[in-house]
Amino acid sequence: MSQATGQGAQPPPLKKTPEGKIEDNSLADLLEFFLNYDQKVALVRHPHVEELFQWKQKDDQEKGIEPYPFENAEARFAIGVFQAVAENNTEEKLGRWITDILQALGDAKQNNEDIAKSYNLRNDVSHVEQAGSLSTEIERRLYLTSCWIESLCTAETRFLGWVYQELYGKPFQPITE
Repeated sequence: MSQATGQGAQPPPLKKTPEGKIEDNSLADLLEFFLNYDQKVALVRHPHVEELFQWKQKDDQEKGIEPYPFENAEARFAIGVFQAVAENNTEEKLGRWITDILQALGDAKQNNEDIAKSYNLRNDVSHVEQAGSLSTEIERRLYLTSCWIESLCTAETRFLGWVYQELYGKPFQPITE
């Protein structure tokens, strides 16, 4: 991403504390920039993604899983990337984390494509509404969960990939073993 917008706006730099940790405010500024200027990250603000997030929160609660009371999909995403950066504080750890997210993204995307093809679903309308046409509850939950994971992982890999590049001076490459 050499330029984040057609107007040439550039992401703000990450700043570090004297101890070498990323300053929270600079990470927040970078995140806000990406939410405002990068379509893949801004996806978490889309009404269909918010609808998926609300569905997932409700579904978890109905299944006896106590969800963390995030305000919205954007807050869930933001807290998740802050935690990911804090917990994956070496090049290897962050590289493995992003690689794992890419794997989850690929799996979710494949599930969505398979189900959408089988039922002639469209990407430009509400996934939650379309899920009503699926034959079983298991398929509906798989489809909607995969849609949520795909949205979240798309935004997270894009943002964390940029963070990785800023921290380590090279583009992220998936770790293969």
